[in-house]
Amino acid sequence: MSFVVGLVVGLIVGLALVVAFVRSENARSKQRSDLGNTIAAFARMTVEDSRKLLSPEYYPSWVVFSQRQKLTWLNLELEKIWPYVNEAASELIKANVEPVLEQYRPVILASLTFSKFTLGTVAPQFTGVTIIEDGSEGITMELEMQWDGNPSIVLDIKTYLGVSLPVQVKNIGFTGVFRLIFRPLVDEFPCFGAVCFSLRQKKKLDFTLKVIGGDISTIPGLSDAIESTIRDAVEDSITWPVRKVIPIMPGDYSDLELKPVGVLEVKLVQAKDLTNKDIIGKSDPYAVLFVRPLRDQMKKSKTINNELHPVWNEHFEFVIEDESTQHLTVRIYDDEGLQSSELIGCAQIQLSDLQPGKVKDVWLKLVKDLEIQRDNKNRGQVHLELLYYPNGMENGFTNPFAQKSSLTSLEKVFKSGGEVENDEGNKKREIIIRGVLSVTVISAEDLAPADLMGKADPYAVITLKKTESKQKTRVVNESLNPVWNQTFDFVVEDGLHDMLIIEIWDHDTFGKDYMGRRILTLTKVLLEGEYKDSFPLDGVKSGTINLHLKWNPQPIYRDS
Repeated sequence: MSFVVGLVVGLIVGLALVVAFVRSENARSKQRSDLGNTIAAFARMTVEDSRKLLSPEYYPSWVVFSQRQKLTWLNLELEKIWPYVNEAASELIKANVEPVLEQYRPVILASLTFSKFTLGTVAPQFTGVTIIEDGSEGITMELEMQWDGNPSIVLDIKTYLGVSLPVQVKNIGFTGVFRLIFRPLVDEFPCFGAVCFSLRQKKKLDFTLKVIGGDISTIPGLSDAIESTIRDAVEDSITWPVRKVIPIMPGDYSDLELKPVGVLEVKLVQAKDLTNKDIIGKSDPYAVLFVRPLRDQMKKSKTINNELHPVWNEHFEFVIEDESTQHLTVRIYDDEGLQSSELIGCAQIQLSDLQPGKVKDVWLKLVKDLEIQRDNKNRGQVHLELLYYPNGMENGFTNPFAQKSSLTSLEKVFKSGGEVENDEGNKKREIIIRGVLSVTVISAEDLAPADLMGKADPYAVITLKKTESKQKTRVVNESLNPVWNQTFDFVVEDGLHDMLIIEIWDHDTFGKDYMGRRILTLTKVLLEGEYKDSFPLDGVKSGTINLHLKWNPQPIYRDS
């Protein structure tokens, strides 16, 4: 009997073990199958798919999505043929660069030429290639190149004092991206009519200067002048959007050459919360703006002394050659008088982010370096109004930044162009944008407490900056969400260049406490005629103000 029971129990246990083993194997097989499907799905996943799953801020700094392809094969072949490339390229570069150096020659020098130019025995290394698909009738290729070479470059320099100096350019280190454009595509070999080349991006250009058999520092300012000349020549001669066009087949390729395609109007409004660079007092900020970093094309604002929240309200204009790749750069400096100015921060905005014909109002965060985007320090913000309009837009195009503008009799829009002839045909008139600005201070919300009881007695002061005319609302007692609903009218003499300043104060028997401010240009109300909006207050932890603005134009004509 016990034998039978043992047999039955053994069979049951054996069957249970078999069932458990089978189920375990099935489960493991399913897991392997699921894992295989997951891996296959990851293998099929594109970069865009990964960006949809996880936003870029969650990726670690070492994760880089690159469209560049490796060019090991090209570097190996280039090393083999470099002695021949060096000989040909050296002659070509010398012939093309010498006229550019002469063009940028410092005034203290009588001549600046090459007495020797060879690229050396070290070939450059191409670290990647990208094919740009822009929908045009051509092919655009970008090659990233790195070169730490051993060239033999000697400049023959003559001063007006009759001194001749051979200056050697040494320790050259260069990293950049070259752009090649093959266009137009044709049916005949080599299948493109011309090739354009340009330095798309200069990431690094380092070199040292040494007088052969002497010391370059014996002539004050010479080293800086030559170095500045070399850098300016590189920037203006081959840096994008400048491009060199090499015809391959007969034809007219003037459309590939550099030419203006539009104008960028910039209003530098203000900055806030700038880093204080001075030990005593506050920074004395000024701004430098440019699209191309050339000395004659860089614009500089006035300096605002002892101020971390400067208001400039200055207008600048830039010629644009390629709106798809160019950008506006703003650098804020602290003026140190006779000493070199110290950089507070810089910012950049792509022209491709602007809608042609539409004013863009932006606050840009200042960073230490535009190339290294790992600066978490708060350096302040800069406020800009931007307007890009391409050449050839219709005559009725609105340009609110034009220095001289006119109002039509029926439409409240601005037209570019400002000087017109009068009935006699021999005088010109300057058209001044004059009118009445109605400001309704509706209310404020979430104001920061100004007294120990957590309350405030707020009122608003409205100031027109150029005329310094002021209006003040009534005081609303014990409220952090006051409602005023008061309207004030201001006569504006120059609407394009004036500003509205709204400040909130806490009324006190023995004084007043600051509760924030908002600065507005009149651009939007001039364009739209009337609008209502809510504006955050600057300089405080919290608070917004609700305004209603209305513009009543009264154009004035002055004979000049």
